[in-house]
Amino acid sequence: MANKTLSGKTALVTGSTSGIGLGIARALAAEGANVVLNGFGDAKEIEQLQAELGQEFGVQVAYHNADMTKPDQIEAMIQFAGDRFGGVDVLVNNAGIQYVANVEHFPVEKWDAIIAINLTSAFHTSRLVLPRMREQNWGRIINLASTHGLVASAGKSAYVAAKHGLLGLTKANALETATTGVTVNAICPGFVLTPLVQKQVDDRAAKEGIPNEQAKKALLADKQPSGEFVTPEELGALAVFLCSDAAKQVRGVAWNMDGGWVAQ
Repeated sequence: MANKTLSGKTALVTGSTSGIGLGIARALAAEGANVVLNGFGDAKEIEQLQAELGQEFGVQVAYHNADMTKPDQIEAMIQFAGDRFGGVDVLVNNAGIQYVANVEHFPVEKWDAIIAINLTSAFHTSRLVLPRMREQNWGRIINLASTHGLVASAGKSAYVAAKHGLLGLTKANALETATTGVTVNAICPGFVLTPLVQKQVDDRAAKEGIPNEQAKKALLADKQPSGEFVTPEELGALAVFLCSDAAKQVRGVAWNMDGGWVAQ
């Protein structure tokens, strides 16, 4: 444990019971961090996940089911992390939802929910963990934005607005902490085969009457020149780098890992 870069530190990863968040939580645990998981799912499966992570990496793993649309529950989760581990050293704001419709048909309640979960929750978690990070003069905040924080796609107005806003929050917070040992950065993934993206694949396969594998290739061909999905493991490795001493002057960055998407 002694030679692991995050031994003795605690990481809170929102939306980490599956997909990108789980991949990042695993990578941080592999570096010795205790982990607070957050997200929805079957209680027994989450309990099993906690046990597996703890056993595999020799760290402590806790879980809090805060609804990221509710500030009081977010505050309770940060308090929980403080009570259990003494506080949060690494915060990964990953929780997110998606809905696709043109703006004139976009349900107001869907807009509100996407802004609340994809953007406002990161404001609440950040404001709550920063005082302790400043006090100890070390901390890492990593915001999972998206290529949609850098470029837009039709039908995704709320998601694009939230992710652009998340990059703005990242830059402002990075400047506010620039003379401290706290860094704030964003990762902007392209297509990752998460449940959100799999739904897009399934919808396309059904709409066009094509096999699922063909729909995957078509989705990637639209945006991602590499023709390959980004993996949660690759994103986890980038998160570990951003937590390292080598990245202490990486501040306010929107780091895209997107198979060439925004290079076009």
